[in-house]
Amino acid sequence: MGRYTGPACRLCRQVGEKLFLKGERCYTPKCAIEKRRRPPGAKAVSRRRPSDFAVRMREKQKARYVYGVMERQFRRTMETAQKKPGVTGQYLLQLLERRLDSVVFRLNFAKSRRQARQLVLHGHITVNGRRMDIPSFIVKPGDVIGWGSTVQSKDFVKEVLVGAPQRPMPSWLSLDQATMTGKVVSVPEPADLDMKLDTRLIVEFYSR
Repeated sequence: MGRYTGPACRLCRQVGEKLFLKGERCYTPKCAIEKRRRPPGAKAVSRRRPSDFAVRMREKQKARYVYGVMERQFRRTMETAQKKPGVTGQYLLQLLERRLDSVVFRLNFAKSRRQARQLVLHGHITVNGRRMDIPSFIVKPGDVIGWGSTVQSKDFVKEVLVGAPQRPMPSWLSLDQATMTGKVVSVPEPADLDMKLDTRLIVEFYSR
């Protein structure tokens, strides 16, 4: 199965809450959750209490939708997190947040993670001065993320950066607006996440 390319708002309605997949639109009355909270499809909404499996799976799907990761890739990330000492769920979120497409979004270089992924795939983003076109690349403290020399002068880059302060900058990243570069200061902490995910349920889902 390929990557989901359908309406992003459909995913929010599927899990029943805002996942902020469409950038600034999600903060306006145009958001699909504000208009229609019921799940997509013609079926009537079930009133039954969801099973434990359904609750855990929905939390896992929320994480996948937020970070735009396919199931196989998400499972590999979980396996990597399980091999590390400490809290598995916390390390899982750190890996997801440190993906290059997520960092580009956090630096306000893109209006959504989808747009950030596209910018990386098209080779518009550099890491430590070298072009990087792999959205799943994991950055580390000290890495410098910037724009490629071929796009720094383009209007769409300047247009995106004009409204950079629209989202608060997480403490583990720093932004130099003069040079249009960002730096990874440290690894992200749970307090830096604006999307609340219950990682305990995700770990339980894969541990069953």
